[in-house]
Amino acid sequence: MIYRLVAAQLAGHASQPTNHVLVAARNLVAGDLIKEGDVTVANWGGAIPQGAVLKPEDAIGRGVIEPIYAGEPIVESRIAAKGAGAGLAAIIPSGMRAVAVRVNDVAGVAGFVTPGMRVDILVAGNPPGGSSVGTQTKVLLQNIEVLSAGQDIQKDAEGKPISVPVVNLLVTPEQAEVLSLASNEARIQMVLRNPTDKDKAKTRGTALAYLFNGVDGMPGGEEPKKATGRAVPRRVVQPVKAAAPPPVIPITVEVIQGTQRTEAKFVEKNPAAAGTAPEVKQ
Repeated sequence: MIYRLVAAQLAGHASQPTNHVLVAARNLVAGDLIKEGDVTVANWGGAIPQGAVLKPEDAIGRGVIEPIYAGEPIVESRIAAKGAGAGLAAIIPSGMRAVAVRVNDVAGVAGFVTPGMRVDILVAGNPPGGSSVGTQTKVLLQNIEVLSAGQDIQKDAEGKPISVPVVNLLVTPEQAEVLSLASNEARIQMVLRNPTDKDKAKTRGTALAYLFNGVDGMPGGEEPKKATGRAVPRRVVQPVKAAAPPPVIPITVEVIQGTQRTEAKFVEKNPAAAGTAPEVKQ
């Protein structure tokens, strides 16, 4: 009875028809243009994958959007539309834009901004109309994907830094307008983030005056008031006992030189001395 049951199941599987699908003959990376020798027709048991390409002529001449490994079926969602070509333009999703941003060793995080990375964009400058707090910095855009570093659109498997003058970022049309204006009228800097971190941080921004107004450099007190030009009546100040000098709080500055980071501490000497400028010492 067991023999007959197993034999019947094997006969049922053998009677199932075999389908033919188009599979990759070699590993295809994003940006490749599919050629005749890159694909082959193979037998495929079971149901055909959704969107699978069945004929070689339907895939040849189209660009690869996402990596396809050897022996894997060619599906419509992983290759570009007909006539779209290959390269950087083919991997831009519909409704998105690629914006080129000029970078240096500081803005490019010492060359670690490579394709596939996620970055935040900081903007620094003086707001129009003047400001009593000096130069201001704030987070402009968050969780932006890096499409290419220079002319390289492939991810580095070893994660080695790449020194390039320009990177291309994947943004929406609205973000493209903001980023273009910021890169031309202010200074921008990129901050690396974990690709799995999708949360957007809510920051208050900071300004030059706040760096000396608190321990963490964040805005907390009132902004300095501008002079109104009106006379202020003189007050009689009663003599008071000299208070103990406030504790000296060192200022720690993080210095980034290439891939090395160091910290330097600065201590102000005699901050209450009248008529003398404060001295700093490392």
